[in-house]
Amino acid sequence: MRARWPRAVRPLLWVFAVLAVVHLGALLGGVPAVGQLTKPALMPVLTAYVLARGGPPLLAGALLCGCGGDTFLQIGGDVAFLVGMGSFAAGHVCYLLLFARHGAAGEAGRRGRTVGAAAAYAVLLTGTVVLLWPDLPADLRIPVAGYSLLLTAMAFGALRAGSLAAAGGLLFLLSDTLIAGGIAHWPQLPAPQFCIMLTYLAAQYALAGGVLRAAGTAPRPAPETGEARPKVAGGTAA
Repeated sequence: MRARWPRAVRPLLWVFAVLAVVHLGALLGGVPAVGQLTKPALMPVLTAYVLARGGPPLLAGALLCGCGGDTFLQIGGDVAFLVGMGSFAAGHVCYLLLFARHGAAGEAGRRGRTVGAAAAYAVLLTGTVVLLWPDLPADLRIPVAGYSLLLTAMAFGALRAGSLAAAGGLLFLLSDTLIAGGIAHWPQLPAPQFCIMLTYLAAQYALAGGVLRAAGTAPRPAPETGEARPKVAGGTAA
């Protein structure tokens, strides 16, 4: 029996892909108006795709928190930055709850690797915060350190949901580290906003896809055609 997704799934994914390409192209091409218009629309479209796939409402909440973060961060200013960071933090909490509900429990044979991964993430967190601390504005040091702890916990928790989600967690770490480096006035990559958004969009898509896999969402069965008609007494059904 062939399976299929609801009709809205593929068009929504294409809309997300087109929006992402337009947004990234605007960043590369120096067209800020297009970038500002498309950025807040990206996560709602990905949310609609997730819901069309039958994804958990909490996953939709995580993505919409990302939309809030995107919107406030592009407003600019310290207050908007803190509100945006808080919105992303709420999304990370949603992801942690999703990994706890849908992630695979650690097997005995994997415990050593889990401990090793935890140590690696702890070293990464500590090193990043220690390096950033002296270069951050004083009023942002504690909020950034707290957010970094939550972000790293989310990235580590994503390991429970499989390789796709784990890659998404790492990409989210990379994206937000690039943002923090900009705040600390570290040397930037060429086209820094493009790099930030490319890794961020890939991260959200990978996290969403990983959670959908872990939650067991699957296409619905397509109706069978050409089925044999049931026999009735004296012959076949008319």
